[in-house]
Amino acid sequence: MIPVSVVVPVKNEEKNLPRCLEQVKDFSEVLVVDSGSTDSTREIAESYGAKIVDFKWNGKFPKKRNWVLRNVELKNEWVLFLDADEYVPPEFGEELRRILPDSKYTGFWITYHNHFMGRKLKHGDPMRKLALFRKGKGEYEKIEEDSWSHLDMEVHEHPVIEGSVGTVSTPVEHHDYKGYEAYIARHNAYSSWEAARYLALKKKGFAGLTGRQKIKYRLMDSWLLGPVYFFGAYFLKLGFLDGKAGWLLAVNKLIYFFQIKCKIDELKK
Repeated sequence: MIPVSVVVPVKNEEKNLPRCLEQVKDFSEVLVVDSGSTDSTREIAESYGAKIVDFKWNGKFPKKRNWVLRNVELKNEWVLFLDADEYVPPEFGEELRRILPDSKYTGFWITYHNHFMGRKLKHGDPMRKLALFRKGKGEYEKIEEDSWSHLDMEVHEHPVIEGSVGTVSTPVEHHDYKGYEAYIARHNAYSSWEAARYLALKKKGFAGLTGRQKIKYRLMDSWLLGPVYFFGAYFLKLGFLDGKAGWLLAVNKLIYFFQIKCKIDELKK
């Protein structure tokens, strides 16, 4: 078995969870952290032998992933956070078998193959997350959001890791089988969070953010962020080579940043 504890935070993920759990059977521990699902998510998790952990957010720090790190006893030195719509190929597990035992790193970046509108994208803005790290060597950043956040899980927060970080070369597949309606609903919630966070950050400044985050938040209260992202992802990073799906994703991201700007203006009033 691969000596990694896989943590899958969920809520109503019956369409994605079976494939996700099917592909982590070789990992020695799999935990499904559930926020009160009302569909068959729990039954699916039980059928795959995953350990189910219940989580109810009280509106304060820590959110779901950090709560797991602080309150759940994980059996392995390494922890991998996967969303239910992320699927690890066999080659990913084999790479972990090779690199983790003698690794000098305390965390690893993971790259993703994104799917949109039924097509696997090969170009555009790449998706990557620091989702694998040693237990006790990292947590997701704390954002002072008790008064305005409505999301019970870390979405845009980045892990803060002690030590050096490497990269797993085998990509993970990211494919949400809940469809476009779920995509819209998810990004509607994300844009509300981003607008509220921008106004909170504006009061204290952008110190401590990464270079990319600083550019993003400095452009957020203008109408430029969407067009800048669109131009970079669609033209500079060759998103147009992905055909119709590449065009639609770039346009939807443009709309997403426009939504954030509209919500910022609304909150100001």
